[in-house]
Amino acid sequence: MASASRGGVVTPGIGERVAAIDWEGVGADLDAVGHARIRDLLTEGECRSLAADFDDDDRFRSTIDMARHSFGEGRYRYFANPLPSIVCELREELYRPLASIANGWRELLGSDERFPATLEGFNAVCHSAGQERPTPLLLRYETGGYNCLHQDLYGDVAFPLQVAVLLSTPGEDFDGGEFLLVEQRPRRQSRGEAIALAMGEAVVFPNRERPVQGKRGFHRTQMRHGVSRVQRGTRTTLGIIFHDAT
Repeated sequence: MASASRGGVVTPGIGERVAAIDWEGVGADLDAVGHARIRDLLTEGECRSLAADFDDDDRFRSTIDMARHSFGEGRYRYFANPLPSIVCELREELYRPLASIANGWRELLGSDERFPATLEGFNAVCHSAGQERPTPLLLRYETGGYNCLHQDLYGDVAFPLQVAVLLSTPGEDFDGGEFLLVEQRPRRQSRGEAIALAMGEAVVFPNRERPVQGKRGFHRTQMRHGVSRVQRGTRTTLGIIFHDAT
């Protein structure tokens, strides 16, 4: 993706931004606390443009009313193919370094299986399992909206990491609405995190489980995520999920 110029300032393209991320630090944060933050992944203009797409019905294959399914209060919409170019590029560029982290996790958990190095290769695995529908989505919450703790699994094939990018400005567009992450620790009480993101900031987190060091080696710890209640305004988020759905 070519770099864009804004007011005489050159903004690096998505590929350049992703390449510049401290991925060793991301992996260390994921291992230590179960999530990692990536600041300034998207520009304000990109955030506003994506948030405006929420009202364009032609962009989406499916819309979910959370209250109808007891998922929370709000709506989320799955993009249809072809994905918007920026979403497609984000998904492809983020997958590569995250696949390396995910393969490290598989090794820690004693698995010989490895994720393909590219999203194209991983998509082929999904499609061979009958998972062919795209899963990147926009989520919107109005005042009083929230998202119950959950995991994003859409079939037998699942990538263990996903990314959420906040498209709204806290304190201006909305108040409240922190990203929630809960780790269900074996034989111990669960541990929770409330993560307040900035516009354009991303959080990387496990969609289902992560390896945690125990007295007898590494074990799987279950993770769930959600969003706390929005106290005022409108909060919009981009969700990047790497496995497709059945």
